[in-house]
Amino acid sequence: MANDASTVFDLVILGGGSGGYAAALRGAQLGLDVALIEKDKLGGTCLHRGCIPTKALLHAGEIADSAREAEQFGVKTSFEGIDIAGVHKYKDDVISGLYKGLQGLVASRKVTYVTGEGRLSSPTSVDVNGQRYTGRHVLLATGSVPKSLPGLTIDGNRIISSDHALVLDRVPKSAIVLGGGVIGVEFASAWKSFGTDVTIVEALPHLVPVEDENSSKLLERAFRKRGINFSLGSRFSGVEYTETGVKVSLENGKTFEAELLLVAVGRGPVSQGLGYEEAGVAMDRGYVLVDEYMQTNVPTISAVGDLVPTLQLAHVGFAEGILVAERLAGLKPVPVDYDGVPRVTYCHPEVASVGLTEAKAKELYGADKIVALKYNLAGNGKSKILKTAGEIKLVQVRDGAVVGVHMVGDRMGEQVGEAQLIYNWEALPAEVAQLIHAHPTQNEALGEAHLALAGKPLHSHD
Repeated sequence: MANDASTVFDLVILGGGSGGYAAALRGAQLGLDVALIEKDKLGGTCLHRGCIPTKALLHAGEIADSAREAEQFGVKTSFEGIDIAGVHKYKDDVISGLYKGLQGLVASRKVTYVTGEGRLSSPTSVDVNGQRYTGRHVLLATGSVPKSLPGLTIDGNRIISSDHALVLDRVPKSAIVLGGGVIGVEFASAWKSFGTDVTIVEALPHLVPVEDENSSKLLERAFRKRGINFSLGSRFSGVEYTETGVKVSLENGKTFEAELLLVAVGRGPVSQGLGYEEAGVAMDRGYVLVDEYMQTNVPTISAVGDLVPTLQLAHVGFAEGILVAERLAGLKPVPVDYDGVPRVTYCHPEVASVGLTEAKAKELYGADKIVALKYNLAGNGKSKILKTAGEIKLVQVRDGAVVGVHMVGDRMGEQVGEAQLIYNWEALPAEVAQLIHAHPTQNEALGEAHLALAGKPLHSHD
């Protein structure tokens, strides 16, 4: 392998997704000489096959729903259907604009960008395109890919992953979504808005099972109202092709038929065959193990993003990448508090949260130490105007800080910013209650919920 002065760096990063490029940008900003290696496109899953394209599809679905339902607002419209080629053009234009901007950012920071499939060749080097790039430190950020279940083969035709769903050239007449987590409910929501007959199959007792149970139940109620079907609490047992699509069987004996099956059972780390084990990196089920500063058991190697067993969220990857860059530059970054990370599921209605669920809070502090309060959006003027339903639920340590905020309703993802400040700054209900929230806004609902929790409710009953 060739190796010269031009291929020796302070930091060599394998993977140009959210975690990798965040580390590259911050590292270069702090004076590190950085090489960033990516086999596909800068921006990774989030920009090209995840966060951005799925939210574009969901927004197109929201526009379709608005066109169908405009008459309830006194506006006469006619809905003629979905132009899927037009939807993809809109989606791809959004991606393209962000992609160009990101390329410009990386170039402006003078990061050495290398296109090619890299492989870790030692604790301080990565080989790509016949060239060896050596670093004082190596950051692994190779991300994740859609997972399947044992015996379930994704064929890209009738049995598809989220990658396939994002470029599907038609609106399916019917679809079964295997998995009721974030990916599953977002696609189910978008497809329903496009006119697809959707059924979600989830082995656990609730949709979005990692959320507070109250949020799950509110989403299930909303999905029933929208006509999205779901089967909970029974595992997938098999799938077979039919004349027109697929037939899915569950362990409880139920069967469902549809045009296609979307496998949305999560994402697994990309780590096989990349030289990690040979370099001595400790791993578990394909994930790279790290400490709170994202350092592996090999001192010269760190790892971030979906490759490590933390929350699989782009903004977590950003934070972890920045943390590594700052640590290597000699700063003293604070480890990520994963409970304090805002989480949003962008279906209709949205589910947003930060902090502990009520169940987790009771487990940590004791059931008698936890107070929970629900504020119904029916009391919020802007939510009434938007005709959205839902709740804000606060979880508080008795006589102490708010340790969980859980919200269901349209646009609740836009309210999670203040919610994360409340959690991360350990705010008392009375401290939030004294802040004046603009009226009429949905943000006001957060203020009203804290007024109620502080014992002085305004637009809600005692």
